[in-house]
Amino acid sequence: MTATPAPKLQINCSNCSLRDLCLPEGFDSDDLALLDDLVGSRRFVARGEALFHNGDAFDSIFAVRTGFFKTRVLAESGREQITGFQMAGELLGLNGISAGQHACDAIALEDSQVCAIGFNDLEALSRQFPALQRQFHRIMSREIVNDHSVMMLLGNTRSNERVAAFLLNLTQRLRSRGFSSSSLVLRMTREEIGTYLGLRLETVSRSLSRLQSQGILSVKDRQICVLDSAALQRVADGSVETVA
Repeated sequence: MTATPAPKLQINCSNCSLRDLCLPEGFDSDDLALLDDLVGSRRFVARGEALFHNGDAFDSIFAVRTGFFKTRVLAESGREQITGFQMAGELLGLNGISAGQHACDAIALEDSQVCAIGFNDLEALSRQFPALQRQFHRIMSREIVNDHSVMMLLGNTRSNERVAAFLLNLTQRLRSRGFSSSSLVLRMTREEIGTYLGLRLETVSRSLSRLQSQGILSVKDRQICVLDSAALQRVADGSVETVA
């Protein structure tokens, strides 16, 4: 089941509270006025629904306005491999640019809204507005750096280090959006975290329990409180002895 467009709304980058995290990051008021017609529509995606599927034709990128998504690919066996988690202010659909079709599924983990940005319109405006082109290149570069970081995380770290790094990344991203850096509610399940980190569900649960027993975290269902962020960073860095 795929997302359907919500009723047409007046959507302006200039009056969006997420503009400093999204495509217009760093633009002044005159620059923002040029972007106000770029957003074609806002779409509502209910929890569990797909914004797009692997193989769908690519014509837009999507800025997450509210909510939380996971991106995934499915093996022929039906096994799910999660490739990322996206929150408000982040973009979805960039990996569809090269082939002209989406290379993954984007599934809402909670009721969400996205702004649809037509890629042809984005390209046309970028040719007239070099600052927009530079910003779009910076976003794509960040995606590449993030992919490399995930590869390093999965290839060279033990389970506790992976879980600690994952939680630190979430808290840092939430802090940049004005939320607490020490308390969060996981939108994803432990199994989904494990699929993303290359770990079994039981291993994720053991790692969370160990971090709690060390006084680094407080864990209650999906509610996580970071009690000692410096210690969590040391675990993520592999600078303290930990059990895989």
